[in-house]
Amino acid sequence: MNTEVIEKIVGCMASNNEMSDIQRIQTKHRIQLAKYWKIEEGKKILEVGCGQGDTTAVLAHFVGEKGMVHGIDIGSPSYGSPISLGDSAEFLKKSKLGKQIKIDFDTDLLSPHVDFPENSFDYIVLSHCSWYLKSHDELTAVLKKVKKWGKRLLFAEWDTQITEMEQYPHLLSILIQVQYEAYKMESDSNVRTLFTSKDFREIVKSAGWKILKETTIHSPDLQDGTWEVNKVLTDLNDELHELHHMPIKIRNLIQSEVKMLEETIKSKIIKPLSVYAFIAE
Repeated sequence: MNTEVIEKIVGCMASNNEMSDIQRIQTKHRIQLAKYWKIEEGKKILEVGCGQGDTTAVLAHFVGEKGMVHGIDIGSPSYGSPISLGDSAEFLKKSKLGKQIKIDFDTDLLSPHVDFPENSFDYIVLSHCSWYLKSHDELTAVLKKVKKWGKRLLFAEWDTQITEMEQYPHLLSILIQVQYEAYKMESDSNVRTLFTSKDFREIVKSAGWKILKETTIHSPDLQDGTWEVNKVLTDLNDELHELHHMPIKIRNLIQSEVKMLEETIKSKIIKPLSVYAFIAE
């Protein structure tokens, strides 16, 4: 992969200052996605769940100065650490890629006040954001609403089908999180709902899209598996303490799963799950 392109994109991101090594790996993965999706120069993109702009920056590079990437996210500009969503977006918009980027936070896509003319965009992109959603019904509603705004749906999310045991801790940490998330009325967690590739296929079809092409992308250097494992081990006691209404059998189940996780990571390197990606129209 072209190192010069990676460095150019990473240099436009706020995380380049203190976390450049991490950002290079994240950017390399998203370049793989953009190449698989065949993002063309001059195209207009709506990116749903843009977050800190990891994918936004890559998309902006591929569409070039004649294109446009409009990112929207329900999160507040103050959300996120060590760099907030707002600070990251401001840095990105002031960079060499900024002229082809627009980002709106505090934006609920399902609000009746959020709308665009028919076929305003060439591509609708959802990249590593679906597990943030509250339910299968919410994802279905999102995909139905964006259908009239864009010609193609470009999608990527973690794949629950593990191909090597080193991916097991990442999967187990996700399963633990979605179990206690199921007992929350409100949440700002990164993982709230689990979707499998089969779930995605069914939801996409019910929302009126047709998958043209799908693949599995392996990016073994991504740090996300380790991050999710550490989050579970750090946050578990606080999470369970807050969920007073959780049945004791579920609480005991989660605690046993955490012990499994602790034992697994003693003897194995943590690798991230692979990524399920597709193109639909």
